Amino acid sequence: LHPRTPANIYTTGEEAKINCSHSIQSYDTILWYKQSKKTLQLLGYLRFGTGTREPGVNVTIGGSANQKNCTLTIKYLKLSSSGVYFCAASYHSAAHHCTSIQKPPKHLLKVSVW
Repeated sequence: LHPRTPANIYTTGEEAKINCSHSIQSYDTILWYKQSKKTLQLLGYLRFGTGTREPGVNVTIGGSANQKNCTLTIKYLKLSSSGVYFCAASYHSAAHHCTSIQKPPKHLLKVSVW
């Protein structure tokens, strides 16, 4: 995966946008994760052009998994928004939903809030 945005420092209350793309032809899903201290949290995913976020997560996910690009928008940044954000590409099939393949991220993006 190829993040297009370098690490940034933001101010509390701002909005952060993180772009990610990949070139794996058969992968149709892009997932977003946040790592803070010892936890890795799924934020949501983009599948077939529809962004789905996890309950209680203040983000929006847009883009086109078919065109291999996705944007994670974190709204109203707060101190707890600090962490390392990962994007990952995956193949999803309704017929094989239990055997989906996920490629671990190659790049990291660290977002710090001051």
